[in-house]
Amino acid sequence: MARNADASRARIRASAATEFAARGFDGATVDRIALKARANKAMIYYHFKSKAGLYNAILHDTFAAMADAVRAVRESGGAPEAQLAAYVEAIARVGAERPHFPAIWLREVAEGGRHVDVTVAGHFREVLTLLGHILAEGVAAGTMRPAHPFLVQMGVVGPLTLFMASRPLRARFAHLPHGPDVSIDAVVRHVQTMVLGGVARQTT
Repeated sequence: MARNADASRARIRASAATEFAARGFDGATVDRIALKARANKAMIYYHFKSKAGLYNAILHDTFAAMADAVRAVRESGGAPEAQLAAYVEAIARVGAERPHFPAIWLREVAEGGRHVDVTVAGHFREVLTLLGHILAEGVAAGTMRPAHPFLVQMGVVGPLTLFMASRPLRARFAHLPHGPDVSIDAVVRHVQTMVLGGVARQTT
């Protein structure tokens, strides 16, 4: 019974992610989510209480996973530079595992984050705190310059989110000469190079 309930929630959440990515929170409807999930509306309300509850479940799932992934990077240890490179890869992996989330998040940012509650903000704060520890270790080791964690985070999340959210657009023009045929691995390596170069201590 519990397995069926878990499968039902997962199916509803996947359907909702598609709907929210395509239409945003206001444009999404529970009717379409239920149809795609092969579920009735009563089941959605039973599991998630409301459309807002379903939307928040997607936000919570993503940012909790992000915090878990970054915590694992810190617990693995290593040189600050290796941790920062692993941090970029961890953030990218969470986004790649949730292909509809980047579009959802870009819409949410554009709307002022009006659906971000204190729990989601707490996950985000933990991620920034852990990133701050990595940067502080680099400064203490003399290999990194002081840098604000939020600015470094924007340099990581910005290009990764834009790349993932632009997948349908890139697919439209992939057939053209010099079309945007770039892999997520190439983007991760590029962001790692840019971020590590940006915080590296300048030597004279």
